[in-house]
Amino acid sequence: RDAAARLVNRNRLGRDVFARGMPEMVIVEKRNAYSASLYDLLTAYAQQRQRQAISNVTIARRAVWSLKDARDVLARLVGTIGDWTALDSFLIQYLAAPEERRTAVASSFAATLEMVREGRLEVRQDQVFAPIYLRGRAQGVKAVEVAS
Repeated sequence: RDAAARLVNRNRLGRDVFARGMPEMVIVEKRNAYSASLYDLLTAYAQQRQRQAISNVTIARRAVWSLKDARDVLARLVGTIGDWTALDSFLIQYLAAPEERRTAVASSFAATLEMVREGRLEVRQDQVFAPIYLRGRAQGVKAVEVAS
């Protein structure tokens, strides 16, 4: 009986005693714990959006009316205008697309100022942000008209 009890109660290999080089079994508990604030989430989202936005940038080429084109158009029209005529009325004939309106107005205005300096045109504007009126200047007149 004593011998049987010692045999049953002795240390067992792999449970109480391990052979040399045999690894011990380690219990690993996996728990996912996320700790992120709202700021961290928004920052990560913004970084992802920036990467996509930068790679997809395409800049469309704008059609620009050159100063030379505007000057040529105005030079042709100087002889045809007799009375004060709005600058916009000239441009309507030459604008193919509404997108070109800004560049055409800017170039035409600059060309108009050059032609006024040369004495070929007279310019009038009744008030701030009002339409700009043009007319051909008589060759002998050098006075500048001021509207009140």
